[in-house]
Amino acid sequence: MDRENIPQYRVGELSSAIKRSLEDRFGVIRVRGEISGWKRASSGHAYFCLKDQDALIDSVMWRGKVQLLPFRPDDGLEVVATGKLTTFPNRSKYQIVIDRMEPAGVGALMAMVEARRKALKSEGLFDPDRKRKIPKLPRSIGIVTSSAGAVIRDILHRLDDRFPRPVFLWDVAVQGVDAAGQIAQAIGGFNSLDDDQRPDVLIVARGGGSIEDLMAFNEEIVVRAVADSGIPVISAVGHESDTTLIDYAADLRAPTPTAAAEFAVPVRRELLDRLSALGQYLDRVTEAALENHATQVRSLARAMQHPGDRLLLSSERLDKLWRRLSVGLLHYVFSLRNRLADQSSRLHPAHLESATQFHCQSVAHLVRRLDTATAEVVSHSGRKVEGQGRMLESLGYQATLRRGYTVVRGDGALLSNSHDARRSGVLEIEFANRDIHSVRQKKGP
Repeated sequence: MDRENIPQYRVGELSSAIKRSLEDRFGVIRVRGEISGWKRASSGHAYFCLKDQDALIDSVMWRGKVQLLPFRPDDGLEVVATGKLTTFPNRSKYQIVIDRMEPAGVGALMAMVEARRKALKSEGLFDPDRKRKIPKLPRSIGIVTSSAGAVIRDILHRLDDRFPRPVFLWDVAVQGVDAAGQIAQAIGGFNSLDDDQRPDVLIVARGGGSIEDLMAFNEEIVVRAVADSGIPVISAVGHESDTTLIDYAADLRAPTPTAAAEFAVPVRRELLDRLSALGQYLDRVTEAALENHATQVRSLARAMQHPGDRLLLSSERLDKLWRRLSVGLLHYVFSLRNRLADQSSRLHPAHLESATQFHCQSVAHLVRRLDTATAEVVSHSGRKVEGQGRMLESLGYQATLRRGYTVVRGDGALLSNSHDARRSGVLEIEFANRDIHSVRQKKGP
């Protein structure tokens, strides 16, 4: 070739010519390959490569396009990218500027999700022992979802129907490449609140969609946020047939967002009915227990002899013993007197005085022993009567009244049930301090 006929370019001219040639030759293209080296810069732009077993092409995706992705790209995921082939004017490199990208079939996404599930499971993030119980009646509920969708309206409507509770919404994107980061940040934000502001349960929710639409809830950052949450989490993503990785990490999975609201709170009317039934049962049990105790007290009162009666009996026995003792003492004194009179006629006056003095001392000693024995008998009888009086007092109805009960009489008769009370014209309520309060009522059937 004649050297004079060889085209000559300046470097810039040649670079521009190559750029125009590539862009004119290829225009908009679709490339299928595996993502490698995915990196998102602080500017929001994404830089990565598309590769297969034979070659590798540099790729870039501008921030606005990245935010529209329905899934979070990850290394190893096979995708189909649509964009333009171009070059850098100041470098001898070419690249694809990608406008749109989707997984290369559902199978590729499913394989990636399954591999991620196995890896997270091996770390123990899905262990049943990590799961906590959902509170029966939470003081407040935190919801992580989009404020623009029907999901939040369905949840709030269901909560209002069942048992209204204070609700705190953390508005997040539920689809797109930024959704996973926002959802994880919301879960962590709720957990970082002070105890008096922190909700008792979280609902992470989204409506149904394709696997691409739900990919934010399969991201590792979201799964770890759910597993690490100190607040119990209910996952409610998609419809009943949809399953995401946060369903394995959550403390409870709800088939739909509406069902999540049902799991979060009980039905108020049913709860009130249950409390009413328990109150009625408690009244019946209490009334039966009081009647049983009253019956026992009456039985004990009939079986126990009144202390006054026992005191009277002891007093009668003491009188008999005293009379017998007095008679015996008189007989003894008379006998001594007769013996003294008989012996005095035979004794010397000096001996007579000595004998008389001895017998007088004996009589005095006997009298002192009699007084001591009588005092002991009276004291012992008094102590027994006092003990029996205290026992009767502790078993009497006044002691029962001091424990918080009352005695109710109707028309002068003791009442033991509500039916007799309604038939009585005047109710008399006796308290422990013996105050009696009268209530006049209309007689009922």
